[in-house]
Amino acid sequence: MNKKLDSLTSRRDFLKSSALVGGALAAPAILSPNLFAGTNSDTLKVGLVGCGGRGSGAADQALTADSNVVLTAMADAFEDRLQTSLKNLQTKHAEKVKVTPDKCFVGLDAYQKLIDSGVDVVLLATPPGFRPAQLKAAIAAGKHVFTEKPMATDAPGVRSVLASAEEAKKKNLSLVAGFCYRYSHGVRAIMQRIHDGSIGEVRALYNTYNTGSVWPPFPRQENWTDMQNQVKNWYYYTWLSGDHIAEQAVHSLDKMSWAMKDEPPVKCVAHGGRQVRTGPEFGNIFDHFSVVYEYASGARGFHFSRQQEHCHSDNSDYILGSDGVAHIVRAFTGPYLIKGKNNWRFHEDKATDMYQNEHDEFFASIRNGKPMNDGKWMAQSTLIALMGRMAAYSGQEITWEQALNSEERLVPENPAWNTPVAVAPVAIPGQTKFV
Repeated sequence: MNKKLDSLTSRRDFLKSSALVGGALAAPAILSPNLFAGTNSDTLKVGLVGCGGRGSGAADQALTADSNVVLTAMADAFEDRLQTSLKNLQTKHAEKVKVTPDKCFVGLDAYQKLIDSGVDVVLLATPPGFRPAQLKAAIAAGKHVFTEKPMATDAPGVRSVLASAEEAKKKNLSLVAGFCYRYSHGVRAIMQRIHDGSIGEVRALYNTYNTGSVWPPFPRQENWTDMQNQVKNWYYYTWLSGDHIAEQAVHSLDKMSWAMKDEPPVKCVAHGGRQVRTGPEFGNIFDHFSVVYEYASGARGFHFSRQQEHCHSDNSDYILGSDGVAHIVRAFTGPYLIKGKNNWRFHEDKATDMYQNEHDEFFASIRNGKPMNDGKWMAQSTLIALMGRMAAYSGQEITWEQALNSEERLVPENPAWNTPVAVAPVAIPGQTKFV
């Protein structure tokens, strides 16, 4: 069935979902220990789904964010990852980790067992391909959710996330995205000035996420099924990671969207390919992308991302306006500055951890009974990355409406270890078809 743009959201709806409207620039709420929407207990029980490095980090930050929170359940596709994470968290948070053996869930269906285990808050940090189904299940069960980025690897997944976000609103549940730069005080400050007109009309945006390679593939074992091999090496398969423009470089595209007040681009064209990931062990993802996004105002967004060793690395953002240029250089640490008619530089006596900030605000929103909902803009930023990938894979110009309404389904329904999952061929621009 072809789902039209207005069946779930519209371009006008996305315009309304600016981070300013959604409160992403607001100061953290003050904790009120006696108020908690969604449970009768003052102790918040947290469950972690996905026990890798980012998931373990999210659990650490969640346990740090609130004085009366405990980790009671963990889920992962693989037992060894879960146990390593559990041991590390127990070492750091001995009094707050209350995970008993019967609350350690392993397998592709482990997330549902965790959701059903009595937790109040769910942290989603599995490979992105699984995110839409897991988010839908958590919201359906009435759980507050922190979800890592990106939120999906295909358009049907994005549409599912949008529906889950609306359901979270109806249920007064907090839904917070792992787009950590939205919670950086320095990036918030410069975005506020851009939105206030300090650089005039935004005419162009340039961003890079050029890095080295990620972890090397695990050699396939004889007893592994195709699904086990691909989940173990999830980064290298588009259906699981979304490719690196979505899994990693989406941070840069999220900042671009934020600078544009979350107005979706009208269309884009892109280049991409793989020069160093030449063997089958590297799955079917690219190792470089370049995308040009066009906005209704005529502004252009220029994106470059690369994962190749022994090359120049850069992670920067430049927003060019009629009255000046905003610089976000070395995105984690700054400097954040404006050069032009209104020179400005961000100063902070003590740097804060944007990863911790997002959990502090997440738990504060739960305590205060004032739910946060990052749903629309987090889905939009995800789709902007997928739109760029679609254009690069196909070699075609892709519009926003085409991207949102794409019927290409990459993720198997109800995946299990014995589910057949063929490796899609590496995309060839001009030959690979947009669906």
